[in-house]
Amino acid sequence: MPQGQPASVPDDGLTTRQRRDRPLVVVHTGIGKGKSTAAFGLALRGWAQGWPIGVFQFVKSAKWKVGEEAALRALGRVHAETGAGGPVTWNKMGEGWSWVQRQISDSAESAREGWEQVKRDLAAATYTLYLLDEFTYPMKWGWVDTAEVVEVLRTRPGRQHVVITGRDAPPELIEAADLVTEMTKVKHPMDAGQKGQRGIEW
Repeated sequence: MPQGQPASVPDDGLTTRQRRDRPLVVVHTGIGKGKSTAAFGLALRGWAQGWPIGVFQFVKSAKWKVGEEAALRALGRVHAETGAGGPVTWNKMGEGWSWVQRQISDSAESAREGWEQVKRDLAAATYTLYLLDEFTYPMKWGWVDTAEVVEVLRTRPGRQHVVITGRDAPPELIEAADLVTEMTKVKHPMDAGQKGQRGIEW
């Protein structure tokens, strides 16, 4: 795509503007670091455009304080106080760590409840950008039906963008998505025995 130009233009009867402004399903998957970080970067862009942002954080502990949450909540306050940017709503659905399933089996019901809320918000067109962080795991573990997710996303009304993060994105979701990025690991400090650090991992 040199200079942002598409490689081909489909004969779909849409104008350039109509095609450009279609709502997207975006998936960030793979074993590499940066899936959520990239998604929150999109949330920052959406906020600057004045979009209502809905963050739905699946699986990670409700007690875990991540930097992105503090930043986006602060931006939500900026919007409420000044009108700049867009409103931000942050929802936490689960407990424990996403990469250790044995520690989070009790989160299945929370994940299902979270998905039900996402469905209600999509039906009502509550947000312009939905960030479903770590949402591949409830699908992978069978807590949420992937076929239902794909159908709900396919039939969502209006212009609502949805970003989904997490390892092992189901093939059906990848097929249905408009943009899929797979993060691959080349090197990581943990390979050398270094644990995560403030400002980098959270």
